[in-house]
Amino acid sequence: MADNPNVVTLTDDNFEEEVLNADQPVLVDFWATWCGPCRQIAPIIEDLADDFEGRAKVGKLDVDNNPKIAQEYGVRSIPTLLFFKNGDVEEQLVGAMGKSALAKKLEALSGQPA
Repeated sequence: MADNPNVVTLTDDNFEEEVLNADQPVLVDFWATWCGPCRQIAPIIEDLADDFEGRAKVGKLDVDNNPKIAQEYGVRSIPTLLFFKNGDVEEQLVGAMGKSALAKKLEALSGQPA
């Protein structure tokens, strides 16, 4: 994973604070280093983090290092993308997606275009 300051590294320990208690919508990318489709969408996730800076939070959670949260949300396939608003899952997408589709989901949750 590249070191993009707009992408939050999520863990079992900081998930509640960074996602559930966030004051803005959050996109969580459940991924693993060995996952080809996860690596494929990584640049898209980073672009979205930059595009939505200040309006939505974008984070990545490595399922191998943080199994508790992945299990809690029933993540069985990766990449899985969960969109949170006010601590609740608003949408779940599984598999690689294009940037425009993901941006539309974030726009709807944040109420603001990219």
